[in-house]
Amino acid sequence: MNNNNLLDPILNFLHCQTPDKWIAEAQKPSNLPLILIDHLLCELKAAQSAMFLIRKYAVDAQSAQALLEWLKPFEEFVYKKSGDLQSLGKAEKLTKSILPKSNSPYGQDLIDKMVLLIKEELHHFYQVLEIMTERNIPYQNIRAGRYAKGLLKHVKTYEPDALVDKLIIGAYIEARSCERFAKLAPFLDEQLNKFYVSLLRSEARHYQDYLELARQIAGKDITERVRYFGEIEAQLILSEDDDFKFHSGTPSDNYQSK
Repeated sequence: MNNNNLLDPILNFLHCQTPDKWIAEAQKPSNLPLILIDHLLCELKAAQSAMFLIRKYAVDAQSAQALLEWLKPFEEFVYKKSGDLQSLGKAEKLTKSILPKSNSPYGQDLIDKMVLLIKEELHHFYQVLEIMTERNIPYQNIRAGRYAKGLLKHVKTYEPDALVDKLIIGAYIEARSCERFAKLAPFLDEQLNKFYVSLLRSEARHYQDYLELARQIAGKDITERVRYFGEIEAQLILSEDDDFKFHSGTPSDNYQSK
């Protein structure tokens, strides 16, 4: 795999690269537990976001219930601290076909792409938890950063524009994740370096899938809307941030002094 070829479209899509100040903070050994816990949560949130989209817009009631059951063990681990690596490894996989509801204007393509994304994000969740378990890093609750909220507050309130906006946001989150994995990997130990590099291909495809779906569903040119969210995303990444997370902005002097 040529990582440069993989990353070039992502770097062209994003309106800025991760600041060196964030990389310097992220590579500190003292921040590794926080990075891994937040990464774990990001994988769950990515699965939840994709699931919300297909449950709200695309699938029949029976399929929606099957999707909820699939996600439940992972949510219970995070929100109720119920279960462990072993029980999650034995958690039921999605076996039934996920079907569109009869009155949905959105096609099977939305369902297929999102189901594959959920499957991969839950697998990544398990892999991160495996690494945490090996390193005796206990899971603990941490508060969400400003990044996703900062993007979602600009979503339009009417359809299908609201769905298109959410898909564009999904593209930016996945692209930023890919860019950060690539930037951070060289500064980490061999195990984490290999793991983060291994995630690049799926994250790159996820961003493309989201963007392709946004274009399909909009049925019109969305270049300006994509640019609009790109500018907001870059502002969140480049502006000072008192919090430190996987998708946080430039660490402020207030954070540095903590």
